[in-house]
Amino acid sequence: MINALKSVRHLATSTVKHTVSEFRMPVPWGEMRGRIWGPDHGRPILCIHGWSDNSGSFNTLIPLLPNDWRCLAIDLPGHGFSSHRPPGVFYSFPYYIADLRRVVEALQWKRFSIIGHSMGGNIAGLFSAMYPEMVDAVVLLDSYGFLPADVKKMNTNLRKGMDELLEYEKKMDDRRERIYAYESAKERLKAANPTLSDQSVQILLERGVRQVDSGVVFTRDIRINLTNIARMDLDQSLRLQEQIQAKVLVMRATEGLTITFPQPEEFMVAIEKGWEDKNNSIVVVEGDHHVHLNNPSVVAPLITEFLQSVAPEHMSNQAAKL
Repeated sequence: MINALKSVRHLATSTVKHTVSEFRMPVPWGEMRGRIWGPDHGRPILCIHGWSDNSGSFNTLIPLLPNDWRCLAIDLPGHGFSSHRPPGVFYSFPYYIADLRRVVEALQWKRFSIIGHSMGGNIAGLFSAMYPEMVDAVVLLDSYGFLPADVKKMNTNLRKGMDELLEYEKKMDDRRERIYAYESAKERLKAANPTLSDQSVQILLERGVRQVDSGVVFTRDIRINLTNIARMDLDQSLRLQEQIQAKVLVMRATEGLTITFPQPEEFMVAIEKGWEDKNNSIVVVEGDHHVHLNNPSVVAPLITEFLQSVAPEHMSNQAAKL
């Protein structure tokens, strides 16, 4: 087990309604970073951002949640200020699950809740299926929790992902970081995510770029854009979904995932039915794929009400003794 006191550093940055600190934790290839809000012994909540975002994705939401919650928003490896994976290593969901295990072991969290956006929601779904005893509640922000792949295309996608990495490695010696003026970086991020508000773009760029002599460079690892080689088909996704013991809130945005990243309807219908069969909550909110960042007041009350309805185990035990 990683020694929590030696391996995790919290550098206080501000004191407002929530105490906010910078989170740093060593891993074999460098470090994982993020931001952590709330008191040391508050209810533990792990917040997982979406693909190509960073922990800043939760900067506007967490201050609207109860201030006695202990919310950790991490930068996944290859994102934000966290180290990139070593050369030759893929970015795929099983690796992200191992990353989360390192984090919660360092924090000595035995049981906690997860809030996951987009890809972060899919990571949350897989983690909750693999470690059902550790997760009491999950909030899926514009995410279905699983993203099934067409089994007929499995071999093609696997081959494509491997070929892309090999081609990337052939050009590594000649590859140079592209330097942008800050305003150009803002325009590039906005073009890739047109639903982001100007404020949200600036928030994500706080950890999404770093300063160099003649401008800024993006901090994310370009390898996160390569085809994901570790995918599951619908049957595998449904079997894993059955293993989840946590209560789940599925929150879909009206102008969100189904428009931004459309998927085969039969897959999404089956996954949603799986949540319904387990008596979980499914709500639709007005907004886009980043509604939790652009307009957090829409989702914060729903998240608070849901998570408060699922009392953490230690709180339930205390109540039972009274």
